[in-house]
Amino acid sequence: MLDLISIPTPTTPIDGLLYTPPPGRWPAPGISGQAAMLMHGNGMNFYSGSLRFLPPALRDIGITSLAYNRHGHDTISCKTREPEGNAFQTAAEGISDNDAAATFLKKRGFDAPVIIGHSNGGMLAAHYAATHPETPALVLLSAHCGGSEMPRRASSIGLLAGDRLEETISRAHELVAAGRGSELLLLPGWYYVSTAESFVDMMDNSPVLLEDARSVECPVLFIRGSEEDPDTYPAEAFQRIANVPVEIRIVEGSNHFYENCENEVAEIVIDWLAEISGT
Repeated sequence: MLDLISIPTPTTPIDGLLYTPPPGRWPAPGISGQAAMLMHGNGMNFYSGSLRFLPPALRDIGITSLAYNRHGHDTISCKTREPEGNAFQTAAEGISDNDAAATFLKKRGFDAPVIIGHSNGGMLAAHYAATHPETPALVLLSAHCGGSEMPRRASSIGLLAGDRLEETISRAHELVAAGRGSELLLLPGWYYVSTAESFVDMMDNSPVLLEDARSVECPVLFIRGSEEDPDTYPAEAFQRIANVPVEIRIVEGSNHFYENCENEVAEIVIDWLAEISGT
């Protein structure tokens, strides 16, 4: 079954898809009967990337999957005349949205879902697992380093503020101090536009992946494409710091979005989940 769902939040609802295996098809032990919560990356949503190709594969092995938008989906979006999206997001909003999604699943009998996150969603997934010790397993798909290091690294390769990072930081703080934090800043690189307050929040308040690594209490699978920077997506450092087993898989020939490698990534995730559940 595939249901378009709406998740209540303290502000506007967020949307998603709930993928439910056919009833009675799967044996109770092991991996079957579990749920997974999937968190998208910056500028993405529940119908693109890993949140598009993983849930059907998970459903085929008996896992209910919730793929959902945070308020920070896409770049600029709106349900009303009030805009939302990646350009307006804050770390606190993303954390709150993930908690709302977990509450949605809990009301359906899934108290401790597997947590899966891509890129910025991976950084938030690690933070969720670090603050929810009941999490049974964590899958990090090219989770970025988080904190102020992430925008600095991204800008150094032409993304976000590019070679105008210090100028952008200064201007963003200036606008926030003047009570104009909701004004948009044009950025020279992806994702091209951000409010001043969202940019300041990204620099000052984003969770730090390697700090959260120490608090994760469940097995971890960390996937990275071979074309990705190992310092920006620090699987090896996460493995060294964590106090739990961390399996690293590097997908040869893959970029950040796993284009043309979707089936391989899905197989890695499914095989690992089956292995740690003893099936």
